[in-house]
Amino acid sequence: MGEAPSAFTVDDLCNEQRIESLDLHPCGQRAVCAVKSVQRADDDYQTHLWLLPLGGGPSNRLTFVPSKNSRPRWSPGGDRIAFLSDRHGGPKQVFLMPADGGEARQITRFAGTVIDLAWRPDGRQLALVCAVNVDPDQRVDGTREIDLQRPIAPATAPEVVWRLPYKMDGSGYVLGARLQIVLLDIESQAATPLTRGDYDVGHLAWSCDGRRLAYTRGREDERESHCTDVWMLDLDGPAQPFPEARRLTTTVATASWPAFSPDGSTIAFMGAENGGDAIMRLWAVDVATGTTRRVADEDVELFSNPLFWDADGRRLLAVQAWRGVQRIVSIQVDSGEVTPLVEPAAGHVSAMAVGEVIAYVEEGMDHPIEAHRCDLDGGQARRISDFNGWWRQRHALKLERRRFEVPDGEGGTEQIEGWLLLREGEPSPCRLLVDVHGGPASYVALQFPTTPYWQVLASQGWAILALNAVGSASYGRRFSERLRKCWGRLDLPQYRAAIAALRREGLVDDRVAIAGSSYGGYFSAYATGNCEDFRASVVSAPVGNLETHYGTSDSGYYADPFSMEGKPDANRELMIELSPMAHIGQGNTPTLFLQGKDDERCPKCQSEEMFVKLKRSGTPSEIVLYPGGDHHTLGQGRPSHRLDGHGRIVDWLNRWVEVPLPAAPGEKR
Repeated sequence: MGEAPSAFTVDDLCNEQRIESLDLHPCGQRAVCAVKSVQRADDDYQTHLWLLPLGGGPSNRLTFVPSKNSRPRWSPGGDRIAFLSDRHGGPKQVFLMPADGGEARQITRFAGTVIDLAWRPDGRQLALVCAVNVDPDQRVDGTREIDLQRPIAPATAPEVVWRLPYKMDGSGYVLGARLQIVLLDIESQAATPLTRGDYDVGHLAWSCDGRRLAYTRGREDERESHCTDVWMLDLDGPAQPFPEARRLTTTVATASWPAFSPDGSTIAFMGAENGGDAIMRLWAVDVATGTTRRVADEDVELFSNPLFWDADGRRLLAVQAWRGVQRIVSIQVDSGEVTPLVEPAAGHVSAMAVGEVIAYVEEGMDHPIEAHRCDLDGGQARRISDFNGWWRQRHALKLERRRFEVPDGEGGTEQIEGWLLLREGEPSPCRLLVDVHGGPASYVALQFPTTPYWQVLASQGWAILALNAVGSASYGRRFSERLRKCWGRLDLPQYRAAIAALRREGLVDDRVAIAGSSYGGYFSAYATGNCEDFRASVVSAPVGNLETHYGTSDSGYYADPFSMEGKPDANRELMIELSPMAHIGQGNTPTLFLQGKDDERCPKCQSEEMFVKLKRSGTPSEIVLYPGGDHHTLGQGRPSHRLDGHGRIVDWLNRWVEVPLPAAPGEKR
């Protein structure tokens, strides 16, 4: 007999082998993927390339040098793989290796990092997105001087800020470099810069004949520099620096993932009309005229992933965010009709590549991340990897989709959906953790690395409730936009109604806690300041003060006006009223704050203000700052920080959920 299954522990985050990208061989018989793993002794990660046979058989590791290897891309002939690696120290560069593995050859040696790569269809050249170091003291003029060997400025150099955005979460100060396109000849290794200017390039796409290159890039008008459009280069002939570029789109503010139709007449892409809107929809632009139209209904929301045309140019394959899951769909370009191809019952497709077949990555909260394949019509789906077999040695967990009747904020009721995670056979009543997703125009992330405490707590007998309440994405435009100007006050009654429903079932009792990150952190703090339903709270990377978030966040100056339908000078009273800072001192819920010290999305001042207010009111509270940590520290940061943070969450909740709340104290003066 085999060993009895064991409980999940926080240490299991070091066991996860995470598939970060994949690409299909032109013949469709195998795929290559990049798999990220924790190196606990180094407090870091390594990412290696693996070959996956689609017809069955064992996976084959291709890279072994300790390093981070990413973005594997088969050559058009299928005989080579280009990828990015930092194996020789310094910023990531481009490497080539034979299709079946072997010695990799470095083919770029730029001073800046190579971000992305795309093979030209003839297999002779690569289009690269490269970080080009510039002199910020020269402002716009400095961005027009392209020197691929210009060294990066010292870390102690003054950071001149003369326009927005000037910082980005995970990167910090960004005006010392620009992301530009470089055309690399494989044989000669000659590098020809194709773009320059005061903007960053995003995604690339070649036309099928290789004569044109589509890309997304930022706008040079400072008032709209956070917005992106689709542009195109004509590259028929010998490579020349800085060929004339043509702007194709103007009406979609956040264009991304361009993809040429097979005949080259149309470019599909995704994006939102408002620069502050996080929800992506499908668009197409006519290459000849620049006419842009939305392809599908406005309620069809897409997950950020490449788009793929079918062979006859009539349909597009995409990953759709739909009712809390991420599924693969085929979308008719003329009519916008959506046909589901791969629809996980309780999971997310997080990556996809399309050729003769479809290869994709899927994961959930009751099963681990793995690679799969299916036919182009979605049939014959099967798993093709087993990187996370350790999961089968843990307690079996059950993830249920639940529906709740809740107040709609307009005097009536409506149904919302959510997920309930339990250990199979767990007796009732359970302790309950209410976990709140970020966004708010997002949905529950069904992935292990961001919330491994779910599995740990479920193994200990907790129930975890995660709702897609009003404001969530994937349920249509009206449902998500109803929360604008109503953060907290519209969705809190829905959470309270769902908790009450579980109590009536006898599934849970009064031992209820709340946790969340980003908007989830905002909501957790808002909730404990406005009700006494929660005995313990964990607030991670929150928005605490909407007025100061506008000016201190990397994206606050354009995201917050969208969410609040106005800037602080016009909506100051509303921003103060909806800020947790205005309420948290009225509560008495023991609260743990977790915060990346270098978070530029929701800077640490957002947590610090609320922590000080709680401490002064006499409420048990602690704050933990993670040096060098950004907005995604608990999901993607240093392994030691993630282990510490998730361990503290479990300990805090177990410590305080058994203690009834005392009477609310008054704030000390």
